[in-house]
Amino acid sequence: MSETSAATTTAVAEIPAHLKIVSVEEMRRLEQLSDEAGVSYAEMMENAGEAVANAIADEFPFAGETQVLVLAGPGNNGGDGLVCARYLSEMGYGVRVYLWNRRTDPEHDYEQHFARLITLSVESARADEDPDLVLLEEWLYETDVVVDALLGTGANRPIEGDLAALLDRVSLVRMERDAEEESFRVVAVDTPSGLNGDSGAVDPHTLPADITVTFAFAKRGHFLFPGADVLGQLIVADIEIDPTLAEDVHVFALEPHYVSHLLPVRSRHSHKGTFGKAMAIVGSVNYTGAAYLTLAAMARAGAGLVTGAVPQPVWGPTATALAEPTWILLPHELGVISENAVNLIHQKLGGYDALLLGPGLGQEETTRNFVRHLLAGEGRAARSVLPGSFKRTEDTQSEVKENHEAASSTPFGALRRTGKTATPTEIPSLPPMVIDADGLNNLAQLDNWTELLPEQVILTPHPAEMARLCGLDDAFEVTANAWTLASEKAAAWNAIVLLKGPYTVIAHPDGRLAVLPVATPALATAGSGDVLAGTITGFLAQGLDPFDAACAGAWVHGRAGEMCEDEIGPAGVLAGDLLPLLPSVMNELRH
Repeated sequence: MSETSAATTTAVAEIPAHLKIVSVEEMRRLEQLSDEAGVSYAEMMENAGEAVANAIADEFPFAGETQVLVLAGPGNNGGDGLVCARYLSEMGYGVRVYLWNRRTDPEHDYEQHFARLITLSVESARADEDPDLVLLEEWLYETDVVVDALLGTGANRPIEGDLAALLDRVSLVRMERDAEEESFRVVAVDTPSGLNGDSGAVDPHTLPADITVTFAFAKRGHFLFPGADVLGQLIVADIEIDPTLAEDVHVFALEPHYVSHLLPVRSRHSHKGTFGKAMAIVGSVNYTGAAYLTLAAMARAGAGLVTGAVPQPVWGPTATALAEPTWILLPHELGVISENAVNLIHQKLGGYDALLLGPGLGQEETTRNFVRHLLAGEGRAARSVLPGSFKRTEDTQSEVKENHEAASSTPFGALRRTGKTATPTEIPSLPPMVIDADGLNNLAQLDNWTELLPEQVILTPHPAEMARLCGLDDAFEVTANAWTLASEKAAAWNAIVLLKGPYTVIAHPDGRLAVLPVATPALATAGSGDVLAGTITGFLAQGLDPFDAACAGAWVHGRAGEMCEDEIGPAGVLAGDLLPLLPSVMNELRH
């Protein structure tokens, strides 16, 4: 363990219930368990409808000036809409209800809720009595809010016939009113009609929402594209389902409050060693920028000391642009790292708290051999004596507690694992590590590469790199099954897998899967992945658990991308533009 450095580590965090993401089948099971536990289906429908009404009231507080049109289908989603209509009417809103395929079972909650609307003199109409949709169109021109309560998350059939015509008419009037800058807002109940709650697939007739109010937990389809594009603002409303019923749900969305608790503490009683030593093995003569971007990101993420291990031709231009790192100049062949460089790395690696391998290396044979020798640790002690492997959450709690107790007796925070210092006859073990870009591409070309992975490793592929690692022919196979693939491979490889893309996912071998709800074209630029890898490595160096480092790094990087889009626009952002914003994002989180 490092004696001179140790920023405070973060305990393995419990997943807050409101961040959890469930499948349609999981939601059905949770509703059933809730009903059995004493919160009935009728109560859940009442709570859901009230939650939608409250969301509308928050957005449109002037009840007497706001007209609401509820489009209600025949199922539970429609029942939620009828409850919403009743609450809004009681609040003083002008409310109309348009019923599609009206249910006529007098014993069903739906019909009972409709009967209560009648007693409030709420105006209603049936779609089957308005075949040309003339009345619907008239009401659409007079409304301020349309509530889409036609189909719920469980609907998975194509929208056809009269429902397709109904939704198309709503979209047409919306477009016409948009042109006059006086359109209505759409609030979806649980999910926009036609969005598949599991896959995120969107029917061509789907009405995009401005606000989606979902219940108890977000659904998987809300975080998968193209579904994520039609949600608008997503609100997760409490309907009194006991959160402990979802203890076995390990998929969750990242959000600022959660990430803020992952950031390392920055004590005033500190020095550069307090915040860790990070090394990056990066760059080649064709990719000098990769070295600059990764090293700068490591420093901007807060690592106390940053070292670039680069082929000598890369050093000059990078050191000129970036004065802060220290340097290890590696043997090279025509500007790419030589396999002989592994001996020098072994000599220098002791005492480092985090290691990044990959950005800009190139894929020449000598560099590929370097990667193999470094990871295989030829001449190193057997892997069985390396610092601890990934464990399930419950197994790590006592160890985290011990680390925090040890920290209280030191002036510089909690102790953490680190690459052990080499003696003249010893080669150091690898510290917690990130493998990115050409590190992954070279790895994928090695036989039995999964056996080379060190402990405490984070892999950060984009879909094409993931396809190579998995032996798949097409990156589309990755994007179509990103969540499942990342989870399965994290367990199989005993590694944190951060699979990049719109709504990046981070998978842990213990089954946790974090979803980053950030998608911005500002990040679709060469080098942004280098900045991400460097940011994660900087957090690793400060003692964060690898999963937490990946989550925090992904959030900070993604939020910096959003800031760039706000300040510069969706096009023209350079990867280097992200760098000065990384500390700004961390400061935003801390405050």
